[in-house]
Amino acid sequence: MSYLLKPLEVGTLSLSNRLVMPPMATSKAKADGTVSRPLLDYYKEKSEGGYISLIIIEHSYIDLAGKASFNQLSISDDKDIAGLHELADVVHKNGCKVIMQINHAGSLTSKEVTGTAPLGPFSIVNPRKGNILPHALSAKEIRYIIEDFAKAAVRVKKAGFDGVEVHSAHGYLLNQFLSPLTNKREDEYGGDIYKRILIHLQIIKSLREAVGDGFPLFVRLGASDFRTGGTNIEDSTIAAREFERAGADAIDISGGLSGYEVPGLTGQGYFAPLSEAVKKAVSIPVILTGGITKADAAEKLIRDGKADLVGVGRAMLKHSSWAKEAILSLKD
Repeated sequence: MSYLLKPLEVGTLSLSNRLVMPPMATSKAKADGTVSRPLLDYYKEKSEGGYISLIIIEHSYIDLAGKASFNQLSISDDKDIAGLHELADVVHKNGCKVIMQINHAGSLTSKEVTGTAPLGPFSIVNPRKGNILPHALSAKEIRYIIEDFAKAAVRVKKAGFDGVEVHSAHGYLLNQFLSPLTNKREDEYGGDIYKRILIHLQIIKSLREAVGDGFPLFVRLGASDFRTGGTNIEDSTIAAREFERAGADAIDISGGLSGYEVPGLTGQGYFAPLSEAVKKAVSIPVILTGGITKADAAEKLIRDGKADLVGVGRAMLKHSSWAKEAILSLKD
C-alpha cells in the first residue's frame, strides 16, 4: 500500500491518509473577521471529494491587537462562532477533517491594521517587517495573551472543529519569543531556549485545561530562522520535545523569521532536514510542508521517514483537483 495513503491517528483524530492542506491566508473574511460566502465557497471547493485527510484553516487572530492583515479571519470573539461552525460543517460534509490555526501577529502587523501600536517580546525591529519598533510586552500583558489563546481554542471547539493549531512560525508573536533575534528579554521569558519557549508551554497548558485532553492540539513550529544568530534545529528539537511533554499532539514544521520561503532552498519538501530531525526527537506525528507539488515526491518523503504527514499548499491553491489526481495516481 502507498505510504501516502496509509491512515494515521493523531491524538484522538483519525486521518484517512497522510495528505494535509496547510493554512494559507486568503483575505476572504469580512472586514470584521467573520466568515464570508467567498470563504465558505473556497473551502467547499478545496475539500470536494474528501481526498485531503486534513484541512488546516488559515491563521485567525485571537485578539484585535494580534490581527496580521485586513480581511483576516477572526477567532477573537464569541460572535465569530456561528460563522465558523458553518465553515467546519462545509468541510465535514465533503468528508475531510478540519482544524483551525490560531495566531497573534505580535510585531508583524501595523497600526493601520490593528488600530494600536504593534507589540512583541522585546522592543526590537522584526526582520520581516521593516522599521517598526514594537511595544515590549509586560509579564501581565503576556498572561492576558495566554488567556486569549485559551479562549480562542474554546471557540474553535464550540464551532465544531476537530482540533486546533497554535502558530509559532513565520515571524509572528510566538515565533518572536522563540527566536533569539527578536527576544532579548532578561526575565523568565528570555534567555536560553527553555526560557524562550516558556510562553508556548504556558499556552499549551492553558489550552489543555480549557478544551480537555481529548481535543487535538497541533503546534506550528518555525524550526529555523535561516539567519545568523537565530533559531536553529538544535533549539527546535528541544522545543518540540517540550511541546510534546506539555500535551501537543503534533508538530507542524515550517520556517521561522525566514517565513515559509527561504532564498536558496528549493525542491520537493525543502524543510525536510528540519522535519526529519524533529521526527527523531519526538514520538508524536510531524507535518512537513515546503515546495511539494508531486505525488511521488510526497510519497517518498513519507517512505523515507522525513515526516508523518505532508502539507501541499500552493499546488492545491492553484489546482483544487490536485489531491484527487495525486491519490488516484498512487492507486493505479
